[in-house]
Amino acid sequence: MKIVFMGTPDFAVAALAALKSAGFSIAAVVTAPDKPAGRGQKLNESAVKKYATAQGLNILQPTKLKDPEFIEALGLLKADLFVVVAFRMLPEMVWQMPPKGTINLHGSLLPQYRGAAPINHAIINGEKETGVTTFFLKQEIDTGDIIFSDAIAIGDDETAGSLHDKLMVLGADLVVKTVTAIADNNYNEVPQPESEALKSAPKIFKDFCKIDWNQSNEKVYNLIRGLSPYPTAFTILNDKTLKIFNAQPEDKEPGISTGAFLTDGKTYLKFATKDGFIKLTDVQFEGKRRMLIDEFLRGMRM
Repeated sequence: MKIVFMGTPDFAVAALAALKSAGFSIAAVVTAPDKPAGRGQKLNESAVKKYATAQGLNILQPTKLKDPEFIEALGLLKADLFVVVAFRMLPEMVWQMPPKGTINLHGSLLPQYRGAAPINHAIINGEKETGVTTFFLKQEIDTGDIIFSDAIAIGDDETAGSLHDKLMVLGADLVVKTVTAIADNNYNEVPQPESEALKSAPKIFKDFCKIDWNQSNEKVYNLIRGLSPYPTAFTILNDKTLKIFNAQPEDKEPGISTGAFLTDGKTYLKFATKDGFIKLTDVQFEGKRRMLIDEFLRGMRM
């Protein structure tokens, strides 16, 4: 069975590598075009392209997914199945092309947390469990029939970064399981149930990342975990942005108003929430590098 793989970041590399290790034929890899990055505007290759190049795989990098030349190139590959992991939304003319369909790996237990940021939102909402799901693509995003899913617990101090890495491994295994089942014609498609209780996972913008200290300790702590290490929760200190990568919740001392902070100038800095304190442990001040709190405080006048 010939496969065309589509993906861009590290999360997708794990699945591509697992498929190759399992012996599947990768007819081509489709990934994002190289983009200029950094001060020198040097062209930066996607993580998937770097892996595909090292493995000698055929690489396609269309700027537009409806480009006639790209569509023609895909058709000439005569692939049986398209596998999509962390890639752009595909036009119908692409995902309907292969005879065995197009499957996608999503970082949640669908139908919960459809959207661009399922890992972040699961932690932000205080979930105790999430997982990965494979499904067949259809027109509406993340709504296709489910093939397989696999669950994993979310730890009390889990961050989006640590959960991402766990789901990356879990998802790679699930992709291999799914492609194997499709090759053997040994699977069932389960339509996703619709309900008003479904939680979404929309793309996260900067305004969403600003901490509201009037919220509960639990909500603020979950926001910090769910946005670490990227795009990162932040607050304003001395009229500058202070990114917070890690923190610890503490009980609140009486008489401290929300948003106020306490520090000894050496070892701790903590902000008051509605019902507790958030003690910062790993931060980055505007214009500075990321550092632990004791190092940060040595260079600060509060």
